[in-house]
Amino acid sequence: MDAVAYALPLRHRFRGITVRQGLLLRGPRGWAEWSPFAEYGPAEAGQWWLATQEALTEGFPAPVRDRVPVNVTIPAVDPDTAYHLTAGSGCQTAKVKIADPGQSATDDLARVEAVRAALGPSGKVRVDANGAWDVETAATRLAQLARVGLEYAEQPCASTEELAELRLLLARRGVDVLIAADESIRRSGDPERVVELDAADVAVLKVQPLGGVRRCLELAERLGLPVVVSSALESSLGLAAGVALAAALPALPFACGLNTAAMFTADVTATPLIAEQGYLPVRPVEVDENGPWRAEPAVTEDWLDRLSRASGASQ
Repeated sequence: MDAVAYALPLRHRFRGITVRQGLLLRGPRGWAEWSPFAEYGPAEAGQWWLATQEALTEGFPAPVRDRVPVNVTIPAVDPDTAYHLTAGSGCQTAKVKIADPGQSATDDLARVEAVRAALGPSGKVRVDANGAWDVETAATRLAQLARVGLEYAEQPCASTEELAELRLLLARRGVDVLIAADESIRRSGDPERVVELDAADVAVLKVQPLGGVRRCLELAERLGLPVVVSSALESSLGLAAGVALAAALPALPFACGLNTAAMFTADVTATPLIAEQGYLPVRPVEVDENGPWRAEPAVTEDWLDRLSRASGASQ
């Protein structure tokens, strides 16, 4: 099996990194990606390996649509940059990162207001706090942001129990903001608890962390919540698995967070999966084997060592 690491520079810092790395492998069905974040240990990274194995050996289920709607993702940048990223995206939905370390509520509000101005009143704005807030802080901040008009807030608190408490508190205070669960589904080890506790209105599914397209389809059916398919900041090759999931879902009521290839200055393919007029096509991605994406050989060795430990944990 061929295996080589990639290193893709980001246009703006995101999740605390400026270069995204991952491993590309070639198997019976062609190339596939394995790219768990650096902080994930062997057990969690092993779930990502299950998704890679599916892509390498099985491919993806048949699609029921030939394109999927997507949002533009806005990092924790200044308002002017946020405005221009949104306006130039061609998307009618934007996901805005908030609660970034070192930034204030004023910073978040200014960024969201700039995105709203770029989209206009008919556009949809969603925010993502990556579990940064306690319940009271989340309720206060979301009440402020809700005045700009929010489609939903993604993982405002870290735990499923906190999300459930927050939904009740928002309802009591008359704050009309839907709650989407991301980490509570892909990192909790018990995604069904989101439904048991009535902790979210929307389920965010990511193919690699949840073990593959077919596993995500089964989970979506069990949860019974509206689904948003999002990326884990993969290359276009990894994004193709997310597009395959979005294309195979029976219903797709929300734009998906799969337009993240636009955040890179390079890609593993000569034809990146970047939205046109707010949509991504459902198509295979061909790896450009001579492209500038290859990491140093030592990086590939590090990734292969990590894969050896993760693949054992996934058995």
